[in-house]
Amino acid sequence: MTSTLQPAGTTAEVRRPGRWLALSVLVLAVLLVAVDATVLGLATPYISEDLQPTGTQLLWIGDVYSFVIAGLLVSMGSLGDRIGRKRILLGGATAFGLISVLNAYAATPETMIAARALLGVAGATLMPATLALIRNLFHDPRERSLAVGIWGATASAGTAVGPIAGGFLLEHFWWGSVFLINLPVMVVLVLVGSKLLPESKNPDPGPWDLPSVVLSLAGVIGVVYAVKEAAAHGPTWDALAVGALGAAALYGFVRRQLTLPAPLLDVRLFRNRGFSGAVLADLLTVLGLSGLVFFLSQYLQLVQGRGPLEAGLAELPAAIGAVAAGLVAGRAARRFSVRAVVSGGLAAVGLALAALTVLERSTGYPLLGGALLVVGLGAGFSFTVTADVILSSVPKEQAGAASAVSETAYELGAALGIAALGSIVTGVYRGFTAPAGTPESAHESLGGAVEAATAMPAAGAREMLTSAREAFVDGLSVAAGLGAVVLLVTAVAAWFLLRNARLESRP
Repeated sequence: MTSTLQPAGTTAEVRRPGRWLALSVLVLAVLLVAVDATVLGLATPYISEDLQPTGTQLLWIGDVYSFVIAGLLVSMGSLGDRIGRKRILLGGATAFGLISVLNAYAATPETMIAARALLGVAGATLMPATLALIRNLFHDPRERSLAVGIWGATASAGTAVGPIAGGFLLEHFWWGSVFLINLPVMVVLVLVGSKLLPESKNPDPGPWDLPSVVLSLAGVIGVVYAVKEAAAHGPTWDALAVGALGAAALYGFVRRQLTLPAPLLDVRLFRNRGFSGAVLADLLTVLGLSGLVFFLSQYLQLVQGRGPLEAGLAELPAAIGAVAAGLVAGRAARRFSVRAVVSGGLAAVGLALAALTVLERSTGYPLLGGALLVVGLGAGFSFTVTADVILSSVPKEQAGAASAVSETAYELGAALGIAALGSIVTGVYRGFTAPAGTPESAHESLGGAVEAATAMPAAGAREMLTSAREAFVDGLSVAAGLGAVVLLVTAVAAWFLLRNARLESRP
């Protein structure tokens, strides 16, 4: 059944029957994406050992999903507004599950990169549709805040479920099994969602503009690729040329949206200071966190020697903090203010990252676990409130495109963070001093060093691994320090940009 867009405040609109059951289906989609993102980090050492990618290929495996999804989110969010958010959600979930099989059975680094890219295409349909459907299911502002909090808490819970389930699978099966856990979630989502979810879409959407889709994709991928290459190899002419082409495509995209009667994205939304501030806060927050998050599982396993299940459990405090904060964030923002909750959350994350700059090979768990708990609490408050601000800033018929902007900021921040901070970690790591006879592959990644050590004399292997692990931790400390600076600056910026932002109190 297609939802009717009634005037705001009608009883049928505010109290849609079955809305909470429908929300349970939407959070399954969020869980699907969150689990996939976290198990990749846990499986990276095993993928590195089996597929033997270069350091650059390993970074591509980590961030090509974010590249593609960031480039397509706005287009897919707008497509959902046009053809129906339920339809695109269920179709995307089906594709996501099937493509996960390709990830599981990838036999070469190139195949893995391609499979991750295809997964990004499917993933681009999921997140905007879930938030847009929440906007159309919950018209009471307080109920919507709680629904957004549950949505965000589920994403955080997925970051806990992923490492624990993935750790168990990695200890008993091959690394591809961590991708196959998407299949049962996908089956439940599609079967139950087809029954419970109401259809909703823009009643007068206009055509889906293919040139805008191409400009958006080319622009985002071009800019992110240029940043990645510049971070890894310096500002080469190739990187500058690709970045310039990407920037030109984004400029053309914006100009085209201003002239179309039914744009893919109404760029005038950015005139709303609260909307723009929330989007910028999301982008910079994820950028500052990504370098640490991507390498944390490798630190726990390859530096501290934890098993995959133990490493997954070690990351649990971040998810617990984010779940707890997400459920009360809306109430806190109404009691204090949007800017106080967002800025305070970001400042807490920044201070926790600063604490992690003292990480060493033998650092005890209390420091790491405490810092991760604070990161989860701060991020949970910030992301939940900014998502609510973004949804509240637009008419519900534009919910898909607005949600896509929110998710684009998140994915673009992840791609830029992994590209920039990840490349810094890799650059610091590659400079470690190695004994004579160390294979070149040991300088590509820490996983490569662990693998190379098996073919070296015992004394040389010990010396090489000690040096490699110390260099890896040095790089991780640099990434944490830079991330702390980004988060603290973002906290100050959010205080001013979100000065007049408010969450609705009544329908």
